Amino acid sequence: MKNTSLLPLKQRSWQRLPYKFALMLALVLMLMLMLMLMGSATGDQHWEALHSEVRRGDVVPLETILDWLDAHYIGDVLEVEIDRDDGLVEYEIKLLGPQGQVVEFEFDGHSGQLMQIEGVRIREMQR
Repeated sequence: MKNTSLLPLKQRSWQRLPYKFALMLALVLMLMLMLMLMGSATGDQHWEALHSEVRRGDVVPLETILDWLDAHYIGDVLEVEIDRDDGLVEYEIKLLGPQGQVVEFEFDGHSGQLMQIEGVRIREMQR
């Protein structure tokens, strides 16, 4: 068989690289998707358990906590986290205040009690 290319064989090996790269990329993406789906199933179980606790009245609904914050503080919600440590549920809510300050509020999820406030110029956010 005659070599009709202008480039020697060794220089043309890069032409196979995009195919190998695409195949490797596809395998990596498939693996990532599988891991995300597996993590999603575990995450769903966590949320289902939390919703059951809220329905039973064991955990205060997030809406109740947000209503309390709105009644007592001026600010926009930036972030909401729900943490579970040793069976205890904690709500961590970050508000953006009128002067651009970020303040984090931590609530006991079972009682709805405000446990801690961290930030600057907190008094300026009080209603």
